[in-house]
Amino acid sequence: MGSATRGALAGSRAALAELGRADLSVAEDLLSAGRVIGSSSQLRSALTDIEADAAQRRALVEAVFGSRLSAGAVSLLLSAAARPWSSGDDFLAGIEELGIRVAADSAPDDVDLAAELFTFERAVTSDDELELALGSKLSPLDEKTKIVDRLLAGKATPQTVVIARHLVQQPRGRRIGELLRHAASIVADQRGFDIATVTTAVPLTPAQLSRLEQGLAARSGRRVRFDTIVDPAVVGGVRVQIGDDVIDGSVAARLSSLRQKLAG
Repeated sequence: MGSATRGALAGSRAALAELGRADLSVAEDLLSAGRVIGSSSQLRSALTDIEADAAQRRALVEAVFGSRLSAGAVSLLLSAAARPWSSGDDFLAGIEELGIRVAADSAPDDVDLAAELFTFERAVTSDDELELALGSKLSPLDEKTKIVDRLLAGKATPQTVVIARHLVQQPRGRRIGELLRHAASIVADQRGFDIATVTTAVPLTPAQLSRLEQGLAARSGRRVRFDTIVDPAVVGGVRVQIGDDVIDGSVAARLSSLRQKLAG
């Protein structure tokens, strides 16, 4: 991520904070706008042209989306377009992040969106045919959204459905599992906690999870929630990932390190 994108993301998040809690329709509008921009290289280039001043980019947003989207969505798009981004892909990622954050804010406080996204991710990645149907470039977009609707009907909140529908429509070269895990991390961040993916050879006991939670929370200064994975391949120990940070204390990792030392 370039420095321009980091600054643009920070500014866009600040604009979202100023807007306050918005309806899910604002999230839908933002994500829809991202798909429109993503489908037009000309529009994407114009909105990220560093040679054009911010007023020109804002005018283009008004011309294309001003009468089509809710006022809140247009306001956030204007803020994003007025800022320099390192690339067009980063701009699309920024719009997507804003949409997911708005969706997270629009959900009731007692709804665990991150858990719903992880549950859906597990269901998809555990079924090769389903993963292919949702991830293949050859699958029609309307068929992908129908699959999402069918799988999540009555099992997930509207916010999770909106996010999942968007991700299968605009994957931007990413696998569906990666998409859903990243979305869950954005939701968690917007709600003030971290997601820790914990991989062990056997399930951890509640007491072990409690101790791990206390240690991670003390380290990061934020609440921590777990996404637990049981994988016999780690042999023993624990592998913890929070965002890009990995703490790998698994036996498999230590054996791999030992093999590298013996080979080198």
